[in-house]
Amino acid sequence: MDTDLSTLRGKEAFIIDMDGVVYHGNRLLKGAAEFVDWMAREGKKFLFLTNSSERSPAELSQKLSRLGIEVGSEHFYTSGLATAAFLASQRPGGSAYAIGEPGLINALYQAGYTMNDINPDYVVVGEARSYSLATVEKAVRLVLGGARLIGTNPDLSGPGEHGLVPACGALVAPIELATGRKAYFVGKPNPLIMRHALRTLGATREVTAIIGDRMDTDIVAGVEAGIETALVLSGVTTREGLGNFAYKPGIVLEGLFEIPI
Repeated sequence: MDTDLSTLRGKEAFIIDMDGVVYHGNRLLKGAAEFVDWMAREGKKFLFLTNSSERSPAELSQKLSRLGIEVGSEHFYTSGLATAAFLASQRPGGSAYAIGEPGLINALYQAGYTMNDINPDYVVVGEARSYSLATVEKAVRLVLGGARLIGTNPDLSGPGEHGLVPACGALVAPIELATGRKAYFVGKPNPLIMRHALRTLGATREVTAIIGDRMDTDIVAGVEAGIETALVLSGVTTREGLGNFAYKPGIVLEGLFEIPI
């Protein structure tokens, strides 16, 4: 049955995507600040859960602060942190060749991993300004040499200030094609990151809603985890594109601005 706004507003906890929901690049989206104020006023539990691995929770907190929203770093969790936690559980004290930004590299270090471009246990790919043919060639050699291929998230593209930009899934694809190996993606919609989000919130799936702009990560993650879903059309997914998916969100909104009372 379709969800109405009163049901969504009545949830005790919220898992919220960031890119395309709260901001595009360095541009705050309509209603984002008011939504955060509303959650604080209503005593809601909330966690910003992003598939981007570029920034640490502290950096994401500072970014929102620059955009005019004050939220502590404890309210953020990234695919970089989830990836580091997954690798540490699979092979404690291992090593990785990582193509990514400081948020991912630091998460790996904090999980007890070392960087290794000779014979790593894993090749880990996230969003990276340093991505180049040279890094792809090295990743291909290492994967063919026995390293396991990990992607922080499966997103092929994401919303930027000036339109769509390539995301992790697109950056991993050449390595997959060249090696014939499929990457394992840790970010949404992987149940691992969703379970961590619920544990962090201290909430059950029945009282939680996930808000996102992507049908193929945010919404399917909620559907498969039994969490109420709200799709906002301020990011990647369009209303016309909803028919391309076999599942549907509980509610479709133009943006976060529709939620606060």
